[in-house]
Amino acid sequence: MSQNSTTTEDTIDLKELFFSLIAQWKIIALCIILSLICALLYLRVAPEVYSVDAMVQVEDSKSAASAALLGQLGSLAGAGGQKSPADAEKEILNSRLVLGQVIQNLNLDIQIKDTRDTVFNRLISESKRKLEYSKSGVLFKENGQSFFIEKFDVPYYFLDKPLTLQFKQNQFSLSYKDSVVAEGRLNQNNVLTTNKGKWQLRINSASPFQHEFKVTKFALPTAVKNLTADYSVAEKGKMTGVLGLTYQGQDQEHITQVLNNILTVYHAQNIERKSLESRQTLSFLDKQLPELRKQLEDSERKFNQFREQHNTVDVTQESELLLKQNIQLETMRIELQQKQAELAAKYTPDHPLMAEINAQVATVNKKLAELNGTLKRLPELQRLYLQIYRDVKVNTELYTNLLNSYQQLKVSEAGEIGNVRIIDNAVEPIKPIKPKKLIVLVLSIFVGGFIGVLIALTRNMLRTGIKDSSQIENELELPVYATVPRSPVQENRMAILKKKKNIPILAVKHSDDVAIESLRSIRTAIHFALSGAKNNIIMISGPAPEVGKSFISTNLATIFAQGDKRVLLIDADLRRGYLHKYFNLETQPGLTELLTDQASLTQVTHSTEVANLSFISRGKSPSNPSELLSSQKFQSLLEELSQQYDHIILDTPPVLAVTDGIIISQYTGVNLIVARHAKTQMKELELTLNRFEQAGAKVNGFILNDIQRSASGSYGYNYAYAYKAAKDD
Repeated sequence: MSQNSTTTEDTIDLKELFFSLIAQWKIIALCIILSLICALLYLRVAPEVYSVDAMVQVEDSKSAASAALLGQLGSLAGAGGQKSPADAEKEILNSRLVLGQVIQNLNLDIQIKDTRDTVFNRLISESKRKLEYSKSGVLFKENGQSFFIEKFDVPYYFLDKPLTLQFKQNQFSLSYKDSVVAEGRLNQNNVLTTNKGKWQLRINSASPFQHEFKVTKFALPTAVKNLTADYSVAEKGKMTGVLGLTYQGQDQEHITQVLNNILTVYHAQNIERKSLESRQTLSFLDKQLPELRKQLEDSERKFNQFREQHNTVDVTQESELLLKQNIQLETMRIELQQKQAELAAKYTPDHPLMAEINAQVATVNKKLAELNGTLKRLPELQRLYLQIYRDVKVNTELYTNLLNSYQQLKVSEAGEIGNVRIIDNAVEPIKPIKPKKLIVLVLSIFVGGFIGVLIALTRNMLRTGIKDSSQIENELELPVYATVPRSPVQENRMAILKKKKNIPILAVKHSDDVAIESLRSIRTAIHFALSGAKNNIIMISGPAPEVGKSFISTNLATIFAQGDKRVLLIDADLRRGYLHKYFNLETQPGLTELLTDQASLTQVTHSTEVANLSFISRGKSPSNPSELLSSQKFQSLLEELSQQYDHIILDTPPVLAVTDGIIISQYTGVNLIVARHAKTQMKELELTLNRFEQAGAKVNGFILNDIQRSASGSYGYNYAYAYKAAKDD
């Protein structure tokens, strides 16, 4: 094989590939249509999914209670690294603290499924089922019928397990794995105790359904997981503090209700969390104020008793100064001790705030000790007066300060709004977000086209048969007399025509057909082949059935006859020959009867509608066709007939199937093998040639039949050998 042929074989002709796909447009169109049908069925059964969204702003604010009690210490305690205030709130919005309350509020842990809700039912009918969730229970309604699950508490064992609900008159039953686990009456409370645990059920229905339902009570983690599957929270932008909430579902009203309930629960819990510090401080002051008031009253009573007993005592300027200092230090010490107690509840002893407050308390205690020593040096009566008066003043100021703080905290608690602001509430959607019908249909067209092209390419790859005449000439080194294109007239009709009694001859009905024109081109080539042959007998054979031998034989004989040549066409396929259908004749009498002396040559030779063309049919199928064809009588018959006709054409059985063709080739002058484009394998032709070589017969050439349109849009047949012969002539 030459280098050029090797290069040609290894090169992919994109233009040829493109037109081969066009030739299989029916398969591609069928795949697109099937894909569109599947898409339409999907759009029919797929439920429409809607989406609602909401927006929440998280503000980084300081607690009112901290501001009231700690002052600047609160700002120091809140100092930290740079992070978005929405990070923690995003986790809270996904927590069981919020979602668990929503599930409880709307009974989202109860699932009801209609057993008739199948893909087939959705395909043939529109669903009119409706599920409504509320704080009081779950309502299922359809076509005027409904039932309402008001209470559905099941034992722990049956959580997350689908229970079959059946109605019968005024009763209902719950089954699990074909076993009834609970029964009750409609429209009333049912409390049952079984070996699995306690049931509390109430199902209301005025007109019970006749079919079954699947009812599932989810555990809290499962219910939260089901809710979060369609629920998402994400911060919009970076460090914005704005959270976007999204929830998807099939019921617009339901998903709007759920998302708004999430916002309500989250906002209420945020306010409650922000006012918790104020409430704890108020609780502490509620306990401290009565004790301080009692201490104040005791100190005032002692002071009044002292004055009544000793009359009024004049205090010197120095004593008043010492008294004021002592009162201030005592008040400061008590306030610091309160702060010390509050900080001790929040921080460890090693915290900087604790170290600072401890140092302040130690300093005040030291100054008080020094001042008390000075006071002890005053006269006894004056000292007693100062001590009692100091207690009254300290308790009065301390009580007044705590009372003021108490009133401020009460006001702060009443005005607490939290650090969360709901910007957008959920609004019921109008258009579904999926399935996107236009996109699905467009994608189905592309997918169908892709699959169709893939199938077409696969078919091309699986067609390992002969693609062109040069393949035969290069590998077998024999000429291709003609490449016969597929006839547009007979395309896709041969299988039907074989079943009919009469098959039209293409060279007669459509003499200008491209296939007939191709056969005309080889007359000269056959003429030169016969000039050096031992006789004028032409055998048409093939390696396997369905290659077009009968078509080639009949039309080639007709073309020769139309050229004023006396032609005899013999159907030598004694087993399954059907050439008689081209001439509207019966099989008997024929060649079999002639070889078995049951009929004469005159009886089996038929004139046809084509001038100069005679025909001998195969006759009755014999039990020993090979023996008849190898007989001396058949050889003598051919020698006799070759003297009477210009051309004798024999149509023989497939060479690889039976030996009849090899036997006949011993008596013929020209042997032509018909191969079918894209169907006949090169290996079949090689085996056919080996059979002829083993029998000592010669194959003159090939006819490549049923050529399909090439990349250029024309028929790819090769006139090389025929043209060369005509030129030499």
